[in-house]
Amino acid sequence: MSEEILINVTPQETRVAIVQEAVVQELHIERTSHLGLVGNIYKGEVCRVLPGMQSAFVEIGLQRAAFLHIADLVVHGGEQPPIQDILREGQSIVVQVIKDPLGSKGARLTTQISIAGRFLVYLPEQEHIGVSQRIENEDEREILRNRLLELIPENHQGGFIIRTQAEAATDDELLADVDYLHKKWQNVLADCLNISPKSLIHQDLSLPLRVLRDFEREDISSIAVDSRETFLKMQEFATRYAVSALSKLQHYAGDRPLFDLRGVEDEIEKALSRKVMLKSGGYLIFDQTEALTTVDVNTGGFVGGRSLEDTIFRTNLEAAQTIARQLRLRNLGGIIIIDFIDMKDEGHQASVLQELQKALSTDKARINIHGFSGLGLVEMTRKRTRESLAHILCEPCPSCQGRGELKTAQSVCYEILRAVLREHKQFNAREYRILAAPKVIELFLDEESQTLAMLSEFIGKPVSLQADPLYGQESFDIVLM
Repeated sequence: MSEEILINVTPQETRVAIVQEAVVQELHIERTSHLGLVGNIYKGEVCRVLPGMQSAFVEIGLQRAAFLHIADLVVHGGEQPPIQDILREGQSIVVQVIKDPLGSKGARLTTQISIAGRFLVYLPEQEHIGVSQRIENEDEREILRNRLLELIPENHQGGFIIRTQAEAATDDELLADVDYLHKKWQNVLADCLNISPKSLIHQDLSLPLRVLRDFEREDISSIAVDSRETFLKMQEFATRYAVSALSKLQHYAGDRPLFDLRGVEDEIEKALSRKVMLKSGGYLIFDQTEALTTVDVNTGGFVGGRSLEDTIFRTNLEAAQTIARQLRLRNLGGIIIIDFIDMKDEGHQASVLQELQKALSTDKARINIHGFSGLGLVEMTRKRTRESLAHILCEPCPSCQGRGELKTAQSVCYEILRAVLREHKQFNAREYRILAAPKVIELFLDEESQTLAMLSEFIGKPVSLQADPLYGQESFDIVLM
């Protein structure tokens, strides 16, 4: 299937949508105020070593110290010694970010440096030649490995991972990539000698240029960008490093915004919604917590099957395809639990699981599916490397504090009455004035007016009301007069 790449550029934000058959499959967002850190190389300074966890915290100039585990620490030759024998506080160390800061966690680091090129990934600290797992044919893998070994100069240090794009690359293109990556690493080493700790040495490409490096392939039919300046930069980069992309690059200069025209804005709104409708009339419910994401499948208004079991089976099949797309679109990672509608037929279960695996096969993130559990749930994991779409675009609701629900106006009324009683026991005020949301005040003036009068009579002091539209439904103040 052919795919299109749409790039929307503003001074504050760059957004990339990957579209397949007019349906948005992936979204990538990069903001000027918060650029992604994965791939960046820093000269860090060890600030704390934790022998019990065999890890260390490293200052790299960010708001929070970054985390380095011994498994990500390169040691040349022999057995891996304890981390306290390798690192000490105050020590300078060259590190690379492999995972952006997520929530309250700092960035994840490695000393196994890798620098991505068009066809190859250079591993200056290693010597082996690896091949992308997406190239599944073993004979093809061996041919590519031997081909690169013949091209690499004898005195060249370091190893490589051969990317999927290398299958269509010429020998000259591969050699040019080797030379480019070697020079990049030499620049990193030279800069490292001249800068102070906690400093950035090497920064990965901007999002539009990473599109040309990482996403451009044969089945991409076009790459449309709505910024003339970015289009020219991409053209220049493609001329040097991604010639096959030149003919696909297009500058969109239409009056209507590109993402509006292609329905991407609507897809972003849907991807932020808890409920996702299926074409059949069924629907999905996504609930995201810090530890895991749950997906609940419901038949909704779908009654088109020949029987109840057939209706359930067809709904689950459609849900499997939609869930795979939504996971990519929302960039959900970690543990994911899918509650498909219960199926009695084991053959139907196997078919739904097969459909889910097929739909997830194009996902670039590492995925493990553990099949149906004894409770009929599908358990899976998806590697988390960056913040989810909701975490990038949204913040917790100030009214409900992220619960997704509000206390009813009646509940807030009773909470206010208890608060007035507490205040009366502590302070001898002349009058108590309640400031709250209009809906709460309306309830006090109508259904709860008798309750309020009883309280006023009980404490022997007048209680007045003041509606303020700036107050959320759960917010209130009691002013002592």
